[in-house]
Amino acid sequence: MPNFIILVVEDEDAIREMLIVVLEQAGFTVQAVATAEEAQHFLNDALPDLILLDWMLPNVSGVEWARRLRKESIYQELPIILLTARGEEEDKIRGFSSGVDDYMTKPFSPRELVARLRAVLRRSSKHQWSPQVIAGDLVLDTEQHRLTIGEQNVVVSPTEFRLMQFFMTHPDKVFNRTQLLDQVWGRSVYIEERTVDVHIRRLRKILETYGREDLVQTVRGFGYRFSVTKHLS
Repeated sequence: MPNFIILVVEDEDAIREMLIVVLEQAGFTVQAVATAEEAQHFLNDALPDLILLDWMLPNVSGVEWARRLRKESIYQELPIILLTARGEEEDKIRGFSSGVDDYMTKPFSPRELVARLRAVLRRSSKHQWSPQVIAGDLVLDTEQHRLTIGEQNVVVSPTEFRLMQFFMTHPDKVFNRTQLLDQVWGRSVYIEERTVDVHIRRLRKILETYGREDLVQTVRGFGYRFSVTKHLS
């Protein structure tokens, strides 16, 4: 399964921490914030694959923020699941009218949450549930743990493989070192940020052999971006 990033927007600490645990155990990468303002700051830097959004947030409600997002073209296809204690029909209609993809009423079971989340991701037009990730002439096979460029097999370490998998499933998005550490190495592992730079340099050196060192680009003052646009025919 691709390494999906879920942005959790929930102001209640206990629920937010529960969601982090449940989603990480299900194999997702999680970024969690408490307000719509914090969530917008995150979106200004990088796009998640799905937003899990609480209705009752301070200052700007989840419904209002979802409505604002849908007015911007860059966010119109971004999957959003609304979480709320409001279960009346009128509330559901109001929730869906804001442009969200699904609606879950609290309390809910973790298993149902994960199932609904996967269903929304599966329906999302930009996601294909396949063991292969393809970007230009690069093919990453998660079942065979193999990376190829054209017909050539590229030998990479397990860490570099995970890094390439993350980059290839999130093309043209910019990530800083902390985000890459969380998403590739995991939140529970303590590793210095400079480790990211070391692995990026190694990965570029490997790609240079195939004339693809420019796939991983440095965004000055922020981090790194993966793009195959130059190599698309």
